[in-house]
Amino acid sequence: MIRKISTVLLALAAAFAVGGLALHRHEPINALWIVTAAVCIYLLGYRVYAAWIATRVLLVDASRATPAERLNNGRDFVPTHRAIVFGHHFAAIAGPGPLVGPTLAAQFGYLPGTLWILVGAVLGGCVQDMTILLMSTRRDGRSLGQMARDELGPLGGFAALIGTLLILIVLAAVLALVVVNAMKHSPWATSTVSATIPVALLVGVYLRLWRPGRVLEGSAIGVTLVLLAVLAGGWLDQQPGLRGLFDYAALTLAGCVVVYAWIAAILPVWLLLAPRDYLSTFLKLGTVGLLAVAIVLTHPQIKMPAVTQFIDGSGPLFGGKVFPFVFITIACGAISGFHALVSSGTTPKLISNEADVRLVGYGSMALESFVAIMAMIAATLLDPGVYFAINSGAGVVGSTAEVAVHTISAWGFPVSAQQMSALAHAMGERTLFARTGGAPSLAVGMASIFGSSFGRGLLALWYHFAIMFEVVFILTTLDAGTRVGRFMLQDLLGHVWAPLGRTSWYPSVLFASTLLVGAWGYFLYVGVIDPNGGVNILWPLFGIANQMLAAIALCVATGILVKCGKARYAFVTLLPLAWLAVVTSSAAWQKITSPDAHIGFLAAAADLAGKLTAGTLSAERAAVAPQLIFNQRLDAALTILFTAILWLVILDMGRVCVRRLRGLPLRSSSESPYRESRLQGAALAGR
Repeated sequence: MIRKISTVLLALAAAFAVGGLALHRHEPINALWIVTAAVCIYLLGYRVYAAWIATRVLLVDASRATPAERLNNGRDFVPTHRAIVFGHHFAAIAGPGPLVGPTLAAQFGYLPGTLWILVGAVLGGCVQDMTILLMSTRRDGRSLGQMARDELGPLGGFAALIGTLLILIVLAAVLALVVVNAMKHSPWATSTVSATIPVALLVGVYLRLWRPGRVLEGSAIGVTLVLLAVLAGGWLDQQPGLRGLFDYAALTLAGCVVVYAWIAAILPVWLLLAPRDYLSTFLKLGTVGLLAVAIVLTHPQIKMPAVTQFIDGSGPLFGGKVFPFVFITIACGAISGFHALVSSGTTPKLISNEADVRLVGYGSMALESFVAIMAMIAATLLDPGVYFAINSGAGVVGSTAEVAVHTISAWGFPVSAQQMSALAHAMGERTLFARTGGAPSLAVGMASIFGSSFGRGLLALWYHFAIMFEVVFILTTLDAGTRVGRFMLQDLLGHVWAPLGRTSWYPSVLFASTLLVGAWGYFLYVGVIDPNGGVNILWPLFGIANQMLAAIALCVATGILVKCGKARYAFVTLLPLAWLAVVTSSAAWQKITSPDAHIGFLAAAADLAGKLTAGTLSAERAAVAPQLIFNQRLDAALTILFTAILWLVILDMGRVCVRRLRGLPLRSSSESPYRESRLQGAALAGR
C-alpha cells in the first residue's frame, strides 16, 4: 500500500512540475521546476515501467548463467561486480550526447529539448538499453549486427551489421572532435585528462593483481588521485616552463586521441577500460549530484527563453527547424543507438547476473538522461548573448570580437567584448569566443553554478574541473566505442579469413583496431580543419546516424519479441521505433535535398565550391575548401546509405513478424540454452 501511495504521489508531482514548465512563457522560470519534473519522471519509469518490462516482457531470470560466467576467458568475458558493471556501462554510454546535445539544442530555447529528454528517455532510450542488454546476454554477448543477422535473416542482418559499423565510425569521430575542441590550447585540461590514464592503469592492476576484490580501496585511491590531478593541472598551468608541455593545437591533440583509442582497444578490458570507466563514474555521479545540490541551494533562474526565434531553422549553431532537428541533436540524453552497441558489446560480457539488467540497462540510461537535464540547465542559465558567443563559429559571427558581438547583439541577445574578456579571464582562459562543440559553454555554465554555491573566487578551478569532467565523460565512450567497433569489424573480417574473426587473437585485434581508428580518424581530421569548428559538418550527421542506429536496435528487439511469442508486448519497442523512423527519415531528407546551404549537405558543398571558384574565400578557408566540399558530399552519400539501410532492416523485421504471426517457418532463435549459474550463491550473498 505504501508503495502504491508513493507512486501516485510521484505521478502527481511529475504532472505538476511538467505543467509548470509548459505554462511558463513570458516570465523567467526557476531551474527547480526542471529538476523536480526530471527526478519524479525517472523514478516513476524505473519503479513501474522498467519493473513491468523486466518481469512481464523480458522474463529476467536471476538463476540463469550469463556469458561472463560460461565463457570466462579473463580478457573480454569476465564476471564482474555489479557496481563496476554499472559504472562501466554508465561511463561508456554517457558520452557527448547528454552534454553537448542539450547544450547545442538550447539554441531553440529550453522547453523543446527538456520535454524530449524526459519523454524520450523513459519510453525509448531506457527501454532500448535494457532490452538489447538482456537479449545480447542471452545470446553469448553477440553484437547488435550479429543478432540482426541471426534473428532477422542474412539480408537485413548484413545491412544492419554494415550500417552499425559505418555509423559507429561517424559517432567515434564526433566524440573525438568534442574532446579536441575542449582541450586545444588548454594545458590545465590536457594535463589533467592525461593524468587519468595512468591512474586508471594503476587501479586496474591494483584490483586485478595486488588486491583482488578490494573495490572500495581501489576506488578511494583512484578518485583521490583524479581529484589531485585537477589541482596539479591548475598549478602546472601557472608554470611558464611546464605549461608548454601540454599546450597543443587541435591537430596534435587529434593524433593523441587516435593513439589513445587504439591502445585502449587492444589492452585487456580489466587493465584500462573497466577501471577507467568505473573511476569516471564516481567523477560523473559526484559532479552531477553536486550540480543538483547547487541548483537546489541557489534555485537559479533560466535566462534562455522557452522558445527562441531560431526554431524556424536559422540557428547559428546548426541549421534546421525544431522538428525534426531537436530530436536528432539531443542524442544520448533521450535515446541513442550507440548505447545499443555497448549493451551488445562490452557490458553483456561482464554482467554476472540477469537480475542486474534493470539496474544497468534502464537505470544507467535514466541517470544519463538526468545528466542531459543538468546540461540543459547549465547552458540556459548563461546570458543568451554569452551562450551564442561561445558556441557560434568564427565563420558564422565573424573572426574578431567586435564583429562577433555586433552580430550576436543584432539577433536580440546583447553581449559585449569586455564581458567576454572578463569571463575568459575569470575562467582562466585566453578567450571564449568561437569555442564550438558545446563543451566549453557547458563548462562555463557549470562553473557559474558551482561558483554561486561554493565560492566565485574559484571559477577557474571549477571551469577546468568541468572541462576535465566532460572530456573524461566522452573519452570513456570513445574507448568503449572503439572496442565495440573492433568486435564488429572482426566479425566481418572473419567472413574473409576465419582467424580474423577470433575476438581475442592478437594479430586480428591489432589489425581491426588499426583499420577502425584510421577510419574515424579521417572524419576527425576533417572536423578539426573546418573553420567553423566541425560541428556544422559532423554533428547533424552524428545525430541522424545515432538515431538511425537506435531504430535498427529497436527493429532487432521487436523482431525477437515477436519471434518469442510476445507480439502483444511488441508495442514497448515498436512505438519508439515508429517515432524514430519518422524523425530520422525527415531529417535525412532535409539534409540531402534542402537548397539552403545552412541545412543541406549538397547545397553547402555547392555554395562553398561557388565561392572557391569566384575567389571570395580567405586564404585560410580556400586552403581547406576542397576537403570540406568533398566531406559535405560524402556526408550526403552516407546519409542516403544510412536511410536505405534503416528501411531495409525495418522491412526485413516486418517480414519476420508477418511470417511469425502467420505461423510460417522462420530461423530458429539464437538464444543460448538455459544453464543454471554457479555464481548465484556468492553473488546473492554479496547483494
